[in-house]
This record gives sequence, structure tokens and C-alpha cells, in this order.
Amino acid sequence: MTALRTPRQAGKVRAARLTDLAALGELSRLCQSDGADTRSLGLPVNGPPIGVFSLFRLPLGAFRPNDLMFVYEHEGRIAGLVRVEREAVRDEWTIVELDAVGMADAGDIRYRLVQQLLREGAKRAAARFHVACADADGNVELLMQAGFMRYGEEQVLFRNSSRPLPEAWSDERATGCGIRTTTALDALPLSRLYAAATPSPVARLEAFRLADWERQGTHWRVPRSSLTPILRFADVEGFVQVTKGGGKDGTQLDGFLQIGVAKEYQPHYLKVVARPDADVADLVDFGLGVISARTTKGSDHRHDHGVIAPVRTYESPIDRRLEDAGFESIASVNLLLKETLVRVAEPALVPACVR
Repeated sequence: MTALRTPRQAGKVRAARLTDLAALGELSRLCQSDGADTRSLGLPVNGPPIGVFSLFRLPLGAFRPNDLMFVYEHEGRIAGLVRVEREAVRDEWTIVELDAVGMADAGDIRYRLVQQLLREGAKRAAARFHVACADADGNVELLMQAGFMRYGEEQVLFRNSSRPLPEAWSDERATGCGIRTTTALDALPLSRLYAAATPSPVARLEAFRLADWERQGTHWRVPRSSLTPILRFADVEGFVQVTKGGGKDGTQLDGFLQIGVAKEYQPHYLKVVARPDADVADLVDFGLGVISARTTKGSDHRHDHGVIAPVRTYESPIDRRLEDAGFESIASVNLLLKETLVRVAEPALVPACVR
């Protein structure tokens, strides 16, 4: 007689518990080591220099009360996890980890985790879901099946700590090049600069408001990039380079520089937004000088693990200016977004007609 096979019992998705900490740490370590039977977002690059595990301090580093984590449990074993950071001010969620083990089941596990996250977001009125991933292990296909759209691509560049940082600029030199610290009054010029440097479809999707540009300090997460989550572990500063003559109204900007000086064992962060016709060589050199000054003063920033910089494909030639400053491309990642808001055309005047 042929014995009847007992059907395999499906696992379940549930919220993570504190008792899962050890299992989650091991799962995250396995997935970031790029094993043959594991799946992850692949951000931003695997390997000892700056692996995701150390870069984002996964899975529970700097975990805040409004963040969420769900796990997939099968027969008492954790086989998958999804972690999301929530931005309460903008009602936006960012997926920073999506891992699963099991060659045959990893895709299904991760899909179920994403669906659970989307259901939870619908309950809590999340406006947008963001995720960045490498185009590998079926990441893009899986997310697009869940309703995400791909709207951009970024190159991740890295400057090794073995290369000495340039000296910090003097105040006179910075003033001579029109570089100064940002203030809340720069919100409108920054919004105009972003609009000039960003294609209209991308600007409509990201939907930054003046209030977003007004917020300064450690929790300032504008402009968004694939590496935005590491700003939680950094002291964030912003600088602008004013156009010579100031343009028509005296407030026009050539570029914006965002710096995150790492407080943990991770690379420092550098992000540049500039007008297509602007040369950002001085702005990049100034930013590296600021990082140099911050890492040589105080006991909190004595370690140096290099500088990492994301550049979108439409932001060229910023990538070439970074390469001139010693950066090298280490990864290419895709930016995806799922919007839950319904766009409605604003009322507008139209020509009158006679029927």
C-alpha cells in the first residue's frame, strides 16, 4: 500500500517578540552573508567592508516604539523577517530589511511578509511605502507583484578610510565660495533647487513639502536616498552653496550638501543635490573637510569607516566629481515606492464655452 503523505503545515506571520532577538540576529547574519539558500534586499553591498548587518545595525539597533517588525514562523523556527521604519511626520514607511531562508520557500515567505506589512499600513493610514533593493534574488519582481513601482536607480559610492580626508575649510574660504549652513529660511530655495535637479515624475512621487525642507537637525531625512536609514546613527548637518549673484531674487542655490557624521561603527554619509550646470567639486571637498573636523574633535566620533555617498542616475555629473575626490562605485540599487493616497485633480479655471 502507498502511505499517505501528511501535508506540510504552513507557517504564520506574526509580530516579533523580544524572545526572538537571538533568532533574528542569526537570521539577519545568514541573509547578509549572501548564502545560497537565503534572500535579502542586498543593500548596499555584501562583504566585510560595509555589510548591511553592520551598516544598519540590524535587526534591532535603534529600534523605535513606532517601528514595526514581523517574522515568519514555521514549526517553531524563524524563517523570515521584515523590518520597517516609520516616519510619523509624513506617514511614510521604509522597509529596511526583508529576509528569508529556504531555497524553495524564500520567495513565498517574503511575499507573505510584505502583504502583512501592507495590511498593517492600511490600518494605520500609511501614505507611502518606500524600499530600496538590489536587482537580484527576484527582489524587484516580488515587490512589483505587491504593487510597488520602480521610479529610480542609485549608484552607491564609497571612499575608503585608508584615504586621508582633506583639511577642514576656513570660514573665509567657505564664504568666498558661497557655502554656508542651512537655515529654516532656506526652505523655499531648497525646494526650487530640488525641483531643478529632479525630473518632474520623481518629484511628484516623493512629494516633498516646504515644511519638510524647514526641518533641520538629526531627524532631517530629506532628500531621500537608499541609505537614508543610516542617518539614525549620525549627526546630520546641511549646507548650501549660493549662486554667485544670488540669481534673480538673491536666494538661488547651486547646490545642497547633507552630511551624516557616524556615531556608530558605520561609514559617514554624504549626499549632494545640485543644479545640472553647477560644479560641485568645491562642495564635495568642503563636505569631506567637515567630516574630517568632526572626526578629530570629541570622543564620540574617533572611529572612521570611510564615507558613503548615494547618487541617482539623473544626477550626473555629481558621480564624476565624487570619483575625482576618491570615491568608487560599489553597488547599484533600485528605488521602489507604493503610494496609498488617491490623487485628485485640483480645481482650476477653464475656458468658458457656449453649448
